[in-house]
Amino acid sequence: MTAGVIEAMLTGGHPNSLGRTVEVVDLVLADQSALADLYDCYFSDDDVVRLRVSSAMKRVTIEHPEWTIALMDRLQTDVAAIDQASTQWTLALLFDLTKKLQTSAQRARSVEIMKNNLADHDDWIVLNTTMQVLHDWSRDDRLLSDWLAPHLERLVDDRRSSVSKRAAKLLASVR
Repeated sequence: MTAGVIEAMLTGGHPNSLGRTVEVVDLVLADQSALADLYDCYFSDDDVVRLRVSSAMKRVTIEHPEWTIALMDRLQTDVAAIDQASTQWTLALLFDLTKKLQTSAQRARSVEIMKNNLADHDDWIVLNTTMQVLHDWSRDDRLLSDWLAPHLERLVDDRRSSVSKRAAKLLASVR
């Protein structure tokens, strides 16, 4: 299998549909070496392909977080630099799914990436997902909890109901 084959499978159809994402996930789960080809599709020129790659990576990581951890350093550099909401909110999920497998340096980088996304991103899914993961991680990290509280306070006033409600809920448990 090659990245070109996977990219072709993830191309086309309605932008909000999964297309052939589940089929790609099944191929990767059947052949771990295809994970590298899936990862390479993050750098497609097609934003729908990148969206579907994120969906596939999440599904693969749920089944095999140990496979994704091998890509963690590249996810935290190359993929974190992609300016696409689906990539950023999926990274928060991938970080959470692999938290126990990450080195301390990788965990610190994951937190840094999520902090930057929470502070600077405006997409509602990025904000909701990232604040939830940071909240969950802050349960055993007082410094992170202290950093998170003012950001949740800011997001309580967000114009989008889902963001403001989640921020209020999480803020109540941080205090």
